[in-house]
Amino acid sequence: MEDERVWAFEESLWTADAEHYETCVDDGVLMVLPSEPHVLYGGEATEAVKHTPRWSEVELTQRKVSRPQEGLIVVAYHARASRDGEAYEAWCTSTYRRLAHGEWRVVQHQQTPPLALGG
Repeated sequence: MEDERVWAFEESLWTADAEHYETCVDDGVLMVLPSEPHVLYGGEATEAVKHTPRWSEVELTQRKVSRPQEGLIVVAYHARASRDGEAYEAWCTSTYRRLAHGEWRVVQHQQTPPLALGG
């Protein structure tokens, strides 16, 4: 997957509906988020997204892409998102694995807000 498509895919995970999110996330995904219960596995992650309002806008900056082996992509970036007057920012990573040609799933995602880093 070329970089432009990687970033479009990542942005869609922030802004698209829960159904889209569920099709993009692996059954065995591991997530670390800044809210309880912090560590989510598989269906816990997709279920949490179903009950979380989607972001209307997101800006991903300081983007880095790594391809440590065939069929594996790791991204790192800074996100600024907003919805209905609410703003959020975090340093994030995601890892994708390829299931088939053109078919990718998120197997790992992590968000660290600036306050958790001391500013």
